[in-house]
Amino acid sequence: MQYVKLNTTEVSIGDLKMGGQYPIKVQSMITSDTMNTPAVVEECMRLIEAGCELIRITAPSIKEAENLAHIKAQLKQKGYNIPLCADIHYTPNAAETAARIVEKVRINPGNYADKKKFEYKEYSDSEYNAELERIREKFLPLIKICKEYGTALRIGTNHGSLSDRVLSKYGDTPIGMVESAMEFVRICEEENLKNIVISMKASNPLVMIEAYRLLVHTMIQSGTLYPLHLGVTEAGDGEDGRIKSAIGIGTLLEDGMGDTVRVSLTEPAENEIPAAKKLVETYNDFREKNLNFMQDWLLTDHPQWRINIENINTNKPRRQTKDILNISKDKVPVVIQAIKDNLPEQSNIKPSNFFSAGYIYNTKYDKWNITDFASDYIYIGQQEIDFDIPGNLGIIQDYMWWIKNKKEQHYPLINLEQLKEITEYHRELNFLEINSNELGELQKYDILTKQPFVLIINIQDDFYASGKLKYLLEKLYPCFDLPLIFKLSLNISDEETFIMHSSKIFGYLMTSGYGNGIMIVRSGTQKILSPQKLNHLMFDILQALRWRISKTEYIACPSCGRTLFDLQETTQKIKEKTAHLKGLKIGIMGCIVNGPGEMADADFGYVGTGYGKISLYKGHQVIKRNIPEEKAVEELINLIKEYGMYKEANHQIEND
Repeated sequence: MQYVKLNTTEVSIGDLKMGGQYPIKVQSMITSDTMNTPAVVEECMRLIEAGCELIRITAPSIKEAENLAHIKAQLKQKGYNIPLCADIHYTPNAAETAARIVEKVRINPGNYADKKKFEYKEYSDSEYNAELERIREKFLPLIKICKEYGTALRIGTNHGSLSDRVLSKYGDTPIGMVESAMEFVRICEEENLKNIVISMKASNPLVMIEAYRLLVHTMIQSGTLYPLHLGVTEAGDGEDGRIKSAIGIGTLLEDGMGDTVRVSLTEPAENEIPAAKKLVETYNDFREKNLNFMQDWLLTDHPQWRINIENINTNKPRRQTKDILNISKDKVPVVIQAIKDNLPEQSNIKPSNFFSAGYIYNTKYDKWNITDFASDYIYIGQQEIDFDIPGNLGIIQDYMWWIKNKKEQHYPLINLEQLKEITEYHRELNFLEINSNELGELQKYDILTKQPFVLIINIQDDFYASGKLKYLLEKLYPCFDLPLIFKLSLNISDEETFIMHSSKIFGYLMTSGYGNGIMIVRSGTQKILSPQKLNHLMFDILQALRWRISKTEYIACPSCGRTLFDLQETTQKIKEKTAHLKGLKIGIMGCIVNGPGEMADADFGYVGTGYGKISLYKGHQVIKRNIPEEKAVEELINLIKEYGMYKEANHQIEND
């Protein structure tokens, strides 16, 4: 049996086929000014060389839409025949022009026929229907052109740019996102336009996942499944952008959803392509190489894409489990670091070895400094500690070493074979490490119900294990309430691949409500991440899941031809000033299109409103307008201070 992919309708984007059982396509968006034809063509060539299969270019007005013809012609002269997509927001006339030139047009239903004012009102049925008729009138000309020219249409909803009408009726919710798209889909269907792709983007991966799952459920109910464009918008840059994207996109790919993918990064556009390919290549391999993704019984019993409406909500509480010390469904997930993997053989553990786990020992004052990235437990294997440890820290030892001394704050790690023989346990906390194949055996052991056990499930070097593990947990947990720690050991030699696959696996399992903690170990020859970076990765994944906040969050758009300042440079400047403001969310938007709406859950916003001009927001409300760019970062800090949300950086004392 093969990997089960949602069998969407097939669409044509020029010569490119998408949907159905075609391989998942990788795409990106041009950051150059659309009127700068040579720069756009050069950027397109870099994207194509990187493996991009579809390129989107912004067309904010008719002049940019018309210039798409020159861009297309120059690409063909250079031997490139890649399909182009025009990105449209507030200008239907630009969409109608572009639809005669390029292979695909993207519209945002939240602002294609509406101007956003964040005004809420009660609509009667007749008033709401009148609004739908008004939208229909504006939308029909584009539909007719798309049908005449064979142009594909992407209906691209964004969480933060829902129309005031939709917000008034459905709220700022995944339901509102789905309904916003389906209003336009229904008009297309009435006019017999089926060459459609749909997206449900949000900067919060949990909102994005929920919206796509709800969309699929809605389309199944209506009888037509259109191809899905997957992406987390405003994901940011660096590791954070990749982690957010991997959680959102990867979770849905595991569900069997997705026909095309964009990883939106605040970096050069060509950087998006390798990241996207690393997410989709294994799923394309499943079909192309006829690989077995899951066992026959799993496919027969539980097809992934059959979405159960009760399981769509990603914000539901974690599964009911026992409360054991600081490991429970109501507490933040714990982080475990295995420092035994970082030590030379037979070496003694020193206080300095705890630095990578977020603990800094000051010898001068004989005290520990604890950072925001301090692990809750440290696994030391078959070693001893002969110094005082921080009071909030737990030490995990292999059972035979724990039983010798049974020190305070030390807990045993037991395997299934030992469980059959030993009779003495820790009175408060024991860790039982198993692999997913051993899950079914656990109900044989009555001792698990009589002792305080936490399960560590070891997910081995297997890209394809999480679907089976999720299925087994769903079978087991109705009659099983032990807390779970997911331990991941991937033997991957590429750092970006390692980060994205770790994020995807944890994201897929934890957005389903499973997991009370995580642990990543440096396995085999894979030691590309330093111990400290590995520790930060675990905290960063939990922050992207909104389950544990340990630092500032940045909602930064990836730049495009509409951008009014250097997003990459500005993002770094803002990070330098604010990276210590734990829990604060800052939106950094290149233009008003990606402004107060799309940074929907940011505390503060930095938005380009003209060349060299910035406006600052508190939530949806503009506070300071048209600030010169050279003063804007300083003014942002002043604004944060005015609301009492700024504090000076607390520089940690160096580890002695």
